[in-house]
Amino acid sequence: MDSRAARLILEDGRAFEGARFGADADAAGEVVFNTGMVGYPEALTDPSYRGQILVLTYPLVGNYGVPALERDEHGLPVGFESDRIQAAGLVICREARRPSHHRCALSLDEWMREQGVPGLSGVDTRALTRHLRSRGAMLGGLTDRDRVGPLSDPNTTDLVAQVSPRRPRRIAARSDGGDRPSVVLLDCGCKASISRALLERGVDVTVVPHDHYFPDLPFDGLVLSNGPGDPATCRAAVRHVGHALALGKPILGICLGHQILARAAGAETYKLPYGHRGQNQPCLEHRPDAEERWAPSRRCHITSQNHGYAVRAETLPPDWRVWFTNANDGTVEGIRHVTRPFLGVQFHPEARPGPSDTHWIFDELVDAIRRDAR
Repeated sequence: MDSRAARLILEDGRAFEGARFGADADAAGEVVFNTGMVGYPEALTDPSYRGQILVLTYPLVGNYGVPALERDEHGLPVGFESDRIQAAGLVICREARRPSHHRCALSLDEWMREQGVPGLSGVDTRALTRHLRSRGAMLGGLTDRDRVGPLSDPNTTDLVAQVSPRRPRRIAARSDGGDRPSVVLLDCGCKASISRALLERGVDVTVVPHDHYFPDLPFDGLVLSNGPGDPATCRAAVRHVGHALALGKPILGICLGHQILARAAGAETYKLPYGHRGQNQPCLEHRPDAEERWAPSRRCHITSQNHGYAVRAETLPPDWRVWFTNANDGTVEGIRHVTRPFLGVQFHPEARPGPSDTHWIFDELVDAIRRDAR
């Protein structure tokens, strides 16, 4: 076998051959696929991919390279969603060896070597994706050996604790000469772009760890971030959000945060066969008619997504409604309370990477906070 030859071995015994790039190391995790055409620096640094081997379906990856790590005035990384690659490994069809972009500082291979993350190129990712679509997301390993050792499911571990900060910190928005709303951001593995979207709207942000008891802090609104793994493992967060619901202040849950909000309200969540990951997921918005009956409107938003779990619609309490559904499979993509300013979306309105159709959801939260303060 060639010194760079390797394979992806799935838990059902199926193997996909390829060549190593990135770090010369083995990796194990849950194998999932992403249908996005661009955005690999943002995707790989998204903490929601912790414990996963990411398969990119677009055939050419790395053609614009990787930018240097820079930070904005708030200390947030620019062009990345966290300070490091979070995925356990990467599987692609073809690696671009000669990237070209004015911000390119490293090739994808160089970046992954630097970060200690292995990759596998030359894989028939179409066949691999079809296999995952028919069999569901499954465990697997990247290796140059004939077999991988025992595979443990990362979703049964506390992945959120691995990507959540250890202590609170405050990020002040730029002064606009007036009173600024304050938001507590429950960081379960928050993407940098979520924090940036709030700061751009003149909101002061207090970031707290996933298990921090925040209801006794002074705040005008609450944002529950994205993150990896099964929401059922986030027991402390669900309990604390339940206490926050009793306060009645505006709340926005995003991705895992949406699931945590639903569980705090009394609903159930479940694992999807292979999840939704990419920047092309259509979501139908539901609105009430004149008789307060909620039904899909004619508005369809194209959204960026990265999740493997969903909210079970029929378990929502009577005072909650489905706000968005996925136009492909009908799964719940958003919920909201009938009378209180409690909102949750399964997709990513910050859209990094992805379309900006749903940026307005952050505006809806800030408007609710300002109305609540009157």
